[in-house]
Amino acid sequence: MLLHFFLASFVFLSSVKDGSARITSSFVRSEYPSKDIPLDHEAFAVPKGYNAPQQVHITQGDYDGKAVIISWVTTDEPGSCKVQYGTSENKLHDSADGSFTNYTFYQYKSGFIHQCLIEDLEYDTKYYYRIGSGDSSRDFWFKTPPKVGPDAPYKFGIIGDLGQTFNSLSTLDHYIESGAETVLFVGDLSYADRYQYNDVGQRWDTWVRFVEKSTAYQPWIWSAGNHEIDYMPYMGEVVPFRNFLNRFPTPYLASKSSSPLWYAIRRASAHIIVISSYSPFVKYTPQWTWLKDELNRVDREKTPWLIVLMHVPLYNSNEAHYMEGESMRAAFESWFIDHKVDVIFAGHVHAYERSYRYSNVDYNITSGHRYPVPDKSAPIYITVGDGGNQEGLASRFTEPQPQYSAFREASYGHSTLEIMNRTHAVYHWNRNDDGKKVKTDSFVLHNQYWGSHRRRKLNKHLLVRLFDADTITTI
Repeated sequence: MLLHFFLASFVFLSSVKDGSARITSSFVRSEYPSKDIPLDHEAFAVPKGYNAPQQVHITQGDYDGKAVIISWVTTDEPGSCKVQYGTSENKLHDSADGSFTNYTFYQYKSGFIHQCLIEDLEYDTKYYYRIGSGDSSRDFWFKTPPKVGPDAPYKFGIIGDLGQTFNSLSTLDHYIESGAETVLFVGDLSYADRYQYNDVGQRWDTWVRFVEKSTAYQPWIWSAGNHEIDYMPYMGEVVPFRNFLNRFPTPYLASKSSSPLWYAIRRASAHIIVISSYSPFVKYTPQWTWLKDELNRVDREKTPWLIVLMHVPLYNSNEAHYMEGESMRAAFESWFIDHKVDVIFAGHVHAYERSYRYSNVDYNITSGHRYPVPDKSAPIYITVGDGGNQEGLASRFTEPQPQYSAFREASYGHSTLEIMNRTHAVYHWNRNDDGKKVKTDSFVLHNQYWGSHRRRKLNKHLLVRLFDADTITTI
């Protein structure tokens, strides 16, 4: 199986083990203008029919992947909150009842936002579902993950800072072609906060219609960024995350969290922890206490892969947002090392960057190493804030390139992480190159808990036989 895995994943992989092959890409692309797509574009099309459901999206609804939360909006009247579903497209024998709400933001009034929890689903099963009624009803489908277990294969997509420009559309279309089964979204969704007054709510509506061609068919695991705060006192809007929290439910109660902004799920062989960069996280705060408990709940015998999502990167060598993650790094980095976190995904910086395994936990202001040092127990840090939003790319990196930085490039794109078994996963970053998807940065990730030195050595020899030794990444 391992041989088949490497043959099927034949890509050029650069040799990076201990920081000896740092790359700052010189690629410069002729990007689409960083302007939002016009409101009358087909990407924002409203479905036909009276009170037809729109803005459909799903997310995981429990801790272990046997439930989904289906959300949608109706605009003319509340209509039915029922979801019909089943394993046959023409026989939707089961149903679940949800609820609806709406809210105002300045003078904008949202549609009727429906949310329905479907529980007790079978693992690894395709379900069809219908929302709405009569001629205006709409049909979709989703597939549940494999049962939680150490060797359950699964492919995740990673997207951040998406927005709703033509660059965003390119990223979304390329992601859909990737074959990934669930999106790990690292914050900054619609960029509606770049508008004012009623246009803010309108641009939230257009964004959720924009992503529906993916979000209606597979879960997107949400984390919030600064563009979800929507703190606008000049409009009288001073409650943070008001738009985000009304529109995007998360299964936070299933992981004993006190807030939808930080939570955890288990999916296939992965334990995924979402934390909030813009909520209090210092010692004794609710998020700090919850994260400490959640890391202790992780069972690497059942979910070998430990993944953390956040918005602000802890390691970032771009001039944009430089050092903004330092306070969270100081608070949590030692925990991530102690618990052998495999990879941490972040956004915020509108570029791509991947680190080596480095840490900076020895320095305590008065003594110790003053700079990050190689640390085999540390996670890989990956910034994917390159979805395509209207603020454009962050093209100015600090020089010289830090020792911890393995690869960096200011281009739009998305990533995938394909878990093969308990010991290995394949990672790709895919650049949007003038409308084409280009695999640009790739590596084979060894699990921090299960990837023993002996296994690494054996698999390295296998890779050398299969590929040119100079084109291998094994981390």
